[in-house]
Parts: sequence; structure tokens; C-alpha cells
Amino acid sequence: MHWHCASGLQAGALTANRAQIMEYISTRGSAPALTFEGATLAGLACDGGLYVPVEWPRFSEAEIAAMAGLPYAELAAKVMQPFVGDCLTPERLLELTTQAYGRFDHKAVTPLVQFDEQHWLLELFHGPTLAFKDVALQLLGPLFEEFLSRSDRNLTIVGATSGDTGSAAIDAVANRDKVNIFMLHPKGRVSEVQRRQMTTVLAPNVHNIAIDGSFDDAQAMVKRMFNDAAMTDRFSIGAVNSINWARLMAQVVYYFASAVQLGAPHRQIAFSVPTGNFGDVFAGYVASKMGLPVARLLVATNVNDILHRALTSGDYSAGTVTQTAAPSMDIQVSSNFERLLFDLGGRNGAAQAEQMAGFEKTRAMRLTNAQTQGASALFTSVRADSDDMSQAMHWAWKNCGELIDPHTACGVHAARSAGIDPSIPVVTLATAHPAKFNDPVERATGNRPMLPARVGDLFERQERYDELPGDYAAVTDYVARHATPRA
Repeated sequence: MHWHCASGLQAGALTANRAQIMEYISTRGSAPALTFEGATLAGLACDGGLYVPVEWPRFSEAEIAAMAGLPYAELAAKVMQPFVGDCLTPERLLELTTQAYGRFDHKAVTPLVQFDEQHWLLELFHGPTLAFKDVALQLLGPLFEEFLSRSDRNLTIVGATSGDTGSAAIDAVANRDKVNIFMLHPKGRVSEVQRRQMTTVLAPNVHNIAIDGSFDDAQAMVKRMFNDAAMTDRFSIGAVNSINWARLMAQVVYYFASAVQLGAPHRQIAFSVPTGNFGDVFAGYVASKMGLPVARLLVATNVNDILHRALTSGDYSAGTVTQTAAPSMDIQVSSNFERLLFDLGGRNGAAQAEQMAGFEKTRAMRLTNAQTQGASALFTSVRADSDDMSQAMHWAWKNCGELIDPHTACGVHAARSAGIDPSIPVVTLATAHPAKFNDPVERATGNRPMLPARVGDLFERQERYDELPGDYAAVTDYVARHATPRA
């Protein structure tokens, strides 16, 4: 299936049969509407926009109350079914979620841990690569395989990673049929554990590329490739970054899972989310649109604080990336923010395309009043510097006996300093296992976290990756030499 841009279903139009079909439209308004299957395989829209559902499905209070106590795979199938529509039967979707979450080392998949009377930690690192990305990508791999099996198409996945997406995506698609994956990471700017989790997967369909430059440079190359006819005419290019709607959809589930454990729908819950590319916290926004009683979403940034500036003053302007102990948040351009701006701006694709074109030219834009006011109704942002991160790691260990990684520490700092009403539980999303960042954790706590036994031999495994200059032509030439044409 090869889409050329043509007029698609307009934003705001409703589908004919909501129970059976869910259409996806581009935030920039000129790409054709796709089914869930089409949007999953396409990744980025051909007009440069991101796919979103034509409308937000909504659960009643009774439906949310009935989710309490469900096994995670069953809850996931229930929450995701409206987005999947008729692309998968409920029975098949449940088979895929059962398969995806069977590889996690905790029966609860995303267990809640209590810090104190108000604060909770949602552990999202029990998957194969010890990061929250596994929760979505362990499902995305089987979805790709399922949809590709229906055609003679090959998929070339191209992604950029600031650390965790790469290893989770590679684990999810290694050795799968009809898929090649090319993962770019900024050379020397991911932790050694993160790098080795990618580069020690020696499957023939896995290609790791270390590029000179930052994550933003790598991400810009990936987005450019999606809009490069010389590449898209030859190869069917797909995405595993959170620009892919299916990945974001799977992240909505754990908001429901934790909230119903803490009393939803009869009680409001606040969430604090370490934020880089805005996908994880946008999933919380989607959950609230689906009826979950979300009191606040705390957008926790490090000193790379473009989102903090955008949400506090309406100034979305990219600076230079500062390296920190939380590398997955060392980002100045947050791809998923466009989805929020589109939704808050009245779902006007043409206006959104114009706003993003201006940003891509000048690296700066002002949010409209509607966007600023709409965001402030649900989002509060909090910026954490290196001292704030260290103090949060120290507090969690000293007071609660919990080791947390630097990204999670930004979230804990935000949760404890945002002034949320004490009667509202605050859940901080723990995005990575502390052992992935053992040096800063040890500096802050005096304790060096150990890798779980299942990945304990990581440092003995053979690595394989290629180094390339931060040059678009060099990267596309590499992909073209190693990828399988579309069919």
C-alpha cells in the first residue's frame, strides 16, 4: 500500500460506524485518512503530520469501574479495541496482548509501588529491555507481523533513539518476517547499558547506526526520510518512535491500570511524567479524553526545557541540547507535541500545517491562545536541574527504600513540588530500571543498582554497529544498501 497525498477525511468528520471502523487523520490535514492497520504501517503521514483518531472514544464511569481487577492483557485489549476498530477481532487483539505482556518479569506488568500517603510509583520497566518503551513495542512487533502477513509488502523501519526506544524496538522486531530495522543513536550520548542492549542483538534484520550529532539530528534525518520520494518510492518506510499512533495507543493502557487501582472512576488521579518527546504524557491526555478522571498531568522536564517554556509562557523555541544524566530527555523538539496542538487548536489541519512549517523554518513558534488555555486546563510543567534530580533520587532511597533512575527522578521532583491537593494521589511514571543509569544513581544514593539476572551477561555479549557521519546522504545510502524494497 503506497499512499500519495490526496484529500482525505476532514478533521472533525465522524465515521459511519463507530463500533466497527476507526479512521485516522493527519494533524496537517492533507494526507488521506487511513484505517488503524494503515496508520500503524505508515507511521508518519505523507504530508509530514502525525496520525490521530478522527474522534476520541469515551468510556462511561460504569465501564471504567468494571476494569478494576482485570489482568493487564485483558485490560489492554479492552482499552485499545475502539482504536483498532475492525482491523482485528477482539479475540485476536487479546491473543496479541497476551503474547506481548507474557514476556514481562512481573505478573502485574506495570506494578504500583507506594512512596508515602500521596505519592506512588508506576514501574514501567519490567519488560525485556528494562524501559517503559517495552510496554508499547512488545505489542507493536506482533502488530507489524500480523498486518504484513496480509500482503506481499516488506517494511523498512527507520528510527532514532535517545536511549530506550532503540533497544525496545529492536527486541520487538528482531528476526520477524518482512521487517528490517535501522536504528540511529547519537554516538557517545547514550549510556553503555542502553547502547549494548541495541548493539548486542545480532539478528540479520537489525542494523544499528551510531551517528555524529545529537538525538534531534538523528530524529530530523528520520522525519526527512519519510518525506523523501527517492526513499519512499523504493521502500515501505515505517516508524517505531512515538510518532507511530499504535505505540502511543498502547501507552494509554497503564494510565487506566494504575488509576482504577487507586479508586478511579470515583476518585481523581494526578500523574507526573518524565518528558522528552511528549508521547508518554500525551497518552495521559488521551486517557483523560476517554473518560479517565485525570486531575493533572505534570510534564517533568530536565534543563532541556522547551516544553516547560511552551506550557508556561507559550514560547515553543528550540535551543541547543544540553547533555544531562537523563539522556532520553535531552531533546529540544518534541514530536508528539504537535498532536496536542492540533487537538487544542480545533483540529484544523491547514492551520496546524502552517504553524509547523513556520517552526521548521525558524525553530520557534508561539502557541495560540486556544492552545495555551487548553493545555493549562490539564497540564502543569516542572523543570528539574541536576541538583533536583539528585535530591529526588536521594529522597526516594532514604525515605522509601526505592532506587529510581534520573528520568524518573525528574518526575518525582515534579510530583513533590507541584502542590497537588493532598487528597489526590500522584502517580510518577518510572520510565527505566535504575541499573540502566547506575553511575548517577550511585552518586546520589551511595547504592549501585544491579542489572536483573535476565540481562546480567550484557557486558559479555558481542556488539555490532556501524558509525556514520551526521550526514543525511550517508545514512540514506546505508539504508538503501541494506533494506529490502517494498515488494
